[in-house]
Amino acid sequence: MERREALNRVALLLGGAFSGPTLLALERWEGKMPLQEADFSLSSLEQALLAELSEMIIPRTDTPGAKDAGVPAFIEMMLKDCYYPREQAVFTRGLQNLTKQGFLQKSAEQKKEILLQLQQDNKPLMKAYSEEMASRGNPIFVPDRPVLPFWRLLKELTLLGYFTSEQGIKASFEYHPTPGKFQATKLKPGQKFIVY
Repeated sequence: MERREALNRVALLLGGAFSGPTLLALERWEGKMPLQEADFSLSSLEQALLAELSEMIIPRTDTPGAKDAGVPAFIEMMLKDCYYPREQAVFTRGLQNLTKQGFLQKSAEQKKEILLQLQQDNKPLMKAYSEEMASRGNPIFVPDRPVLPFWRLLKELTLLGYFTSEQGIKASFEYHPTPGKFQATKLKPGQKFIVY
């Protein structure tokens, strides 16, 4: 199975397809399109904020969290190597807005409230983004296409980074090596999905 097919399957398991910019970034990551020569990096404060945000999206429980899976470094690498400066600027502005709110100094409950509000604020932005993309025929490869909002980009990259990491796969799926004998398998209540 090719990496792209595996990522598409992960996208379906996560409840839908990735956005156009993320699919475009994956094309670049796989070498089908040239990588960006971007002068993009996050400050140590932005890296700490990104680590906190990704961990709040996928926290450590009895399974590894986003930090354990290396998701913050994955997100920074993807933004630097695979996304256009327009997405990088939106992402950086989103982090700066949270920094201005003193996000890292807030209590856990206050952080949760801020993210719930961010998610609410994202709904009209995603609606406008979707309408603009649809009106233009979903121009994934057009340079002046609409830019994905910060919250959606953060969530997509967090999920992509986690579910393509060894820790994320092992925590979420049960692996049965192939080739092996074919047999129908019934899942027990609470059993992980089986990946062959």
